[in-house]
Amino acid sequence: MTTRTLGSNGLVSAPIGLGCMGMSDLYGPADEAEGVATIHAAIDAGVTLLDTGDFYGMGANELLIRDALRARPGDRDKVAISVKFGGLRGPDGAWIGYDARPVAVKNFVAYSLKRLGTDHIDVYRPARLDPAVPVEETVGAIGELVTAGYVRHIGLSEVGAETIRRAAATHPIADLQIEYSLLSRGIETEILPVCRELGIGVTAYGVLARGLISGHWSKERPMAADDFRAHSPRHGGANLDANLVLVERLREVAEECGMSVAQIAVAWVLAQGDDIVALVGARRRDRLAEALGALDVTLSADDLARIERAVPAGAAAGDRYHPTQMAMLDSER
Repeated sequence: MTTRTLGSNGLVSAPIGLGCMGMSDLYGPADEAEGVATIHAAIDAGVTLLDTGDFYGMGANELLIRDALRARPGDRDKVAISVKFGGLRGPDGAWIGYDARPVAVKNFVAYSLKRLGTDHIDVYRPARLDPAVPVEETVGAIGELVTAGYVRHIGLSEVGAETIRRAAATHPIADLQIEYSLLSRGIETEILPVCRELGIGVTAYGVLARGLISGHWSKERPMAADDFRAHSPRHGGANLDANLVLVERLREVAEECGMSVAQIAVAWVLAQGDDIVALVGARRRDRLAEALGALDVTLSADDLARIERAVPAGAAAGDRYHPTQMAMLDSER
C-alpha cells in the first residue's frame, strides 16, 4: 500500500486509517470479536493508523485495540495509534464536559498507556478545544510527553484556523483530525488552507457521513437507543429524505465508474490531496474490504466534476451534530 506523510515532522500513514470508535461505543451494539478480526484484517491489508479515544466506551475501545495487538506479536510495530483525550463522561455515559489542563493531560495519557499496553502513543490529541484552557498550555503539556518519549506526535481535533496557528507556534503539529466528506466541506474555506500553509496533515473522519453516504443506509434502518445517529440532524426526518436523494445521485456516478457508493465517497476524500488520510469507521471486515477498494481506482478530472454535480458543496440537509454539540466545536466558529 502507498503511504502519505502527515505533517512536516513526518508521521507516515497508509492513505486509509481505521477508526475504531464504533467497535465499542456510540453506534449501538457491536461484536467485539468481529472488531478484533477487523483490526487484524486492516493490518494485513496494510492499514497503519488506528484511531481511538480514551472516552470511547470509557476505555473499552483502547482495551479492544490492546487485545487485538497482543493476539499477534509484532503487530504493534506495524501501526501508529492515535488517541483523543479530554472528553468527560458520567457513569451513565453522559457527556459532562472537557478537560485539557496540563495536569489532566498527563493523567489521561498514563491511563491510556496502561489500557493500550504500550510504552508510547503515536499521535495524542485533545478531542475538543477546552474553552477554559489556552491551547498553548495543552499543547505544551503534550510536548513535554514527547520529550519524555511517551508520545511521538501531537495532533489536534475539530479546531479552527486561529487555534491551529497558536498550537503550531507552540509545538510542531502532525495533523488535524476533523470531519471531511462530500456532505461536510466546511474545512475547505479556511481550515484546510491554513493546515497546508503550516505543513499540517489532515486525518478526515466521517468520510461516509457516519454511514449516511455508504450506500447501505435506508429510511427503514432501525437504530438502537444508544446509537447517537438516532439524534443526528442529518439522519432523520425530512433531512434524511433529502440526503438520501443525494446518495442516489452519487450512486449513479459510482456505478458508471465501476465503484460502490462507499468507495467513490472515500476516493473523493483521498483525491482532495496527498496530505489527507481518510479514517474509515468500519466495524466489520466486509465493510473494511469495501472501503479499501477505493484505493484500486484513480478518479479522473471528469469523474470529480460529475461527483461535484451530483453532490455539490453545501448540499447536505441538516448540521453534522446536534446544536448543543455544534456549539462546542471551535472549528465551527
